Amino acid sequence: MKHRKSTVRTLAAAALAAATVAVAPARATAQPDTLGGRSGKLRARFVSLERTLTFPFLRRLLGDSSARPGVYTVDEAPGGRPFSFIGLVPFGEKRNGRIGPYRIGFWPAEKGRAVRSAKYGNPQGFIEVTPDNKDTRVSEHFKLADFLTHDQVRVWPKYLVLDEALVDKLELVLADLRARGYDAKRLHVMSGFRTPQYNATGGETAGRADLSRHQYGDAADVWVENGAGRMADLNRDGRVDTRDAAILAEAADRVERAHPELAGGVGIYRANRAHGPFVHIDVRGARARWGHA
Repeated sequence: MKHRKSTVRTLAAAALAAATVAVAPARATAQPDTLGGRSGKLRARFVSLERTLTFPFLRRLLGDSSARPGVYTVDEAPGGRPFSFIGLVPFGEKRNGRIGPYRIGFWPAEKGRAVRSAKYGNPQGFIEVTPDNKDTRVSEHFKLADFLTHDQVRVWPKYLVLDEALVDKLELVLADLRARGYDAKRLHVMSGFRTPQYNATGGETAGRADLSRHQYGDAADVWVENGAGRMADLNRDGRVDTRDAAILAEAADRVERAHPELAGGVGIYRANRAHGPFVHIDVRGARARWGHA
């Protein structure tokens, strides 16, 4: 996969400035969704062949590259920041649970299991992540590498499923905390995308659902990271516990009230010997709460 820099500035700037809901995922929206998302902080959009066929401006912007896997970066988007369009590897490229040497496994729908909705179907495609592009920004505070499955450390390229709406929601949660005066430097993604194989067998599997939203790229387990490698003491009581996680969960709840199109799961998890407290946040499309969230 190529990581190409484009400097076709006039066309790029015009297309980026004018684009609104045209490149947003197919979901009901409460307000226009620009390329920067509701947060204004998205720095990438994921481009499937279906998207480029439906929205011709992407083909005009990217040319023949619009239908190919790869990271295509406009150096000077509006605001002076780079913006990337990332072409997806089609789902059909997966063979026997792998793409090349990278083991992925099988989604429930592939195994003939009845799924409750389209949200539990097979992904459209995969982002191909390499050592060269892993640090590509998908938003102001997040990069591709933040969401990779934690396995097969020496295997490249890796393959990632990621929903732009999740990244947008995380940015909004961070902004909400800061607006309320909390010291929140960034959100650390403890677990983002999990391949079906890893979800079933890798790491600490206790409590994982076989239909976990992590397999669909629209969920992340996060904590507020201020440099200590664990959840920050947000309430400043001298302890790090679920009361701090609850503050993060409340921010996610406020974001959902402001943006009902980003509805999803919010769950609070206690600390154990392996990690501190954290919060699960997803954009499954329906409200779900657990762990006193």
